[in-house]
Amino acid sequence: MTVEVRLRPVAEDDLPDLERMYADPEALGEYNWGGWQNPRIWRRRWEEDGLIGGDRNVLMITNDDGERLGTISWRPAEPRFAFPCWEIGISLFPRFRGNGYGTTAQRLLVRYLFETTTAYRVQAHTEADNIAEQRALEKAGFTREGRLRGAYFRAGVWRDEFIYGITRPEVDLA
Repeated sequence: MTVEVRLRPVAEDDLPDLERMYADPEALGEYNWGGWQNPRIWRRRWEEDGLIGGDRNVLMITNDDGERLGTISWRPAEPRFAFPCWEIGISLFPRFRGNGYGTTAQRLLVRYLFETTTAYRVQAHTEADNIAEQRALEKAGFTREGRLRGAYFRAGVWRDEFIYGITRPEVDLA
């Protein structure tokens, strides 16, 4: 089942929702919460570049009615590859999780990145315990490529992550 979602640039009236989401551990979710941050960072970045450009790019995920579902982001992958490579991440508001929105949004972003950049590869990391995100990435066409032991620090513990990847030849751009 394909869920109808849209990706669009962040608008100024989205900023209060983003500030609330990233200031609330429950809203951000167990796997994305990395601690408190300056709540004005979103407005400052939006005023600088609209959250598109530089090393971190963010789009809003919406449904057909324009309702905000969450955010999806991309940045240059580290370490730098010999070829262009993006790393993506996603955060959905709690009430929209588990409905296929994340899978569809990730599929749309991969297609967008391959259509508008010279990237050969897109990758994502997710905690080894985050089964829902692993399923979403696999449904979006990503392949689990490996386990990174002790790669992520959250809630006082070093945690393992899985790395997922998809390459340009695996996506039908026709």
